[in-house]
Amino acid sequence: MTGAAKKADRQLERRSFVSYIDKSREYYEAHGYEQPYRWAAFDEVPFAPLEQPLGDSRVAVVTTSFLHHHDSAWGAPATGKEVYHHPVAEAPDRMFTDDLSWDKQETHTDDTESFLPLGALSALANSGVIGSLNERFFGVPTEYSQRKTGLDADQVAAWCAEDGVDIALLVPL
Repeated sequence: MTGAAKKADRQLERRSFVSYIDKSREYYEAHGYEQPYRWAAFDEVPFAPLEQPLGDSRVAVVTTSFLHHHDSAWGAPATGKEVYHHPVAEAPDRMFTDDLSWDKQETHTDDTESFLPLGALSALANSGVIGSLNERFFGVPTEYSQRKTGLDADQVAAWCAEDGVDIALLVPL
């Protein structure tokens, strides 16, 4: 049986869905948490129109991948995950992503440009589409805590202000 035939056998007459919000609440309740999971909500959205043309703007990249790579077994959590900055000129060939949840059978993270597009942005800067690529990129390793995410966002915003960044491009993994 071919791969296409196998997929055809899995087709459903009706589409069903899983409510991620309900499943998260049920998970927290089943594990004895006193408070149900609280989804982030914002009265004001922190996005704004550009104040200058894209061709005059400094762009920084923010990734959720982790800079440190270690040789532990697949899926083992990395240690020491903290928000960081790193020189674009010393971009790593590889990032540590194995402890994150994504479909590892259908895709991979061997091509760092797919989630840390420094080469593509450098080319856009060289062609004048963007003003410049910031000299450092920022990392906010995946953390499932709204409090920690807020603190990390504040740190990245401070670094962006230090560097004169006009656009922060978030490329989550």
